[in-house]
Amino acid sequence: MVTNPVYGSNFPDPAVLEVDGTYWAYATKNQVEAMPVLRSSDLVRWEEVGDGMPQLAAWVEPGLNWAPEVAAVGGRYVAYYTAHDRATDVQAVGVAVSDTPHGPFRDDAERPLLCQDHEGGSIDASPFTDHDGSRWLLWKNDGNHVGVDTFIYVQRLSDDGLRLEGEAQRILKQDQEWEGTLVEGPYVWPHAGSYYLFYSGNAFDSDRYGVGYAVAEQATGPYVKPRDTPIMVSNEVAAGPGHGMVVERHGRTWYVHHAWPPGAVNVPGPGRQMWLTELVFEPSPDGGPDVPRFLGPRTDLDVA
Repeated sequence: MVTNPVYGSNFPDPAVLEVDGTYWAYATKNQVEAMPVLRSSDLVRWEEVGDGMPQLAAWVEPGLNWAPEVAAVGGRYVAYYTAHDRATDVQAVGVAVSDTPHGPFRDDAERPLLCQDHEGGSIDASPFTDHDGSRWLLWKNDGNHVGVDTFIYVQRLSDDGLRLEGEAQRILKQDQEWEGTLVEGPYVWPHAGSYYLFYSGNAFDSDRYGVGYAVAEQATGPYVKPRDTPIMVSNEVAAGPGHGMVVERHGRTWYVHHAWPPGAVNVPGPGRQMWLTELVFEPSPDGGPDVPRFLGPRTDLDVA
């Protein structure tokens, strides 16, 4: 038996990639590293590796690197990350490449991959590869930063994962009371012929932050929210759980996410720690798509 959090120091917006039995975790910057990287053989015991992006791109203003996610593409590793764009003075999405999953990741571009400066900026990029091999990128416009609506977008990626193709589509927005002024942190997971879009809503620095989901018949939607309440919320052991992604291990499905210690939201302390919460899918009572359910957050973990 092991216990949550699986990493007790600050590690916001975690994302995990499995490569040949080793798990690599990436997070929003800390006081020293632009892209903190951890390594594990079992998802629960993590060791620090270092900075996966020691050299920033020319377009980046240092200090605001957020929420990297990494995909294996054609024998290389491609990181999609958020950073501050010097030219527009808003957050934007960049793409960086490495020969190894722990970096160093390099972005040699003069401009970001994506920057919706007219919509507050672009953040929280998440790559997805469909069953047919097509690659897609999801992200959020940073609308709450400037007092406008937030949308989750999706757009086709080139086969090498380095360029956007076609047109961006809006597939979700904040329209439920629990979400407050925003939705963010998207992650798509296919299950039983449906596509599940897990996302976070409300303010990350409050105990109102939580996780909701929407479901569709294809990765690009249209997505439907089957309920008007979140499926993961604060409890007695974790505050403001959210901004995570899904990973499988030994036939079980897990949601890797962050959460604050109870009573310590946005105050000096360990910050947003990395948690592991089991995700199960149960038959829908009306015969529709299976219903996802989180078994937690809980401190005790039985991870085979």
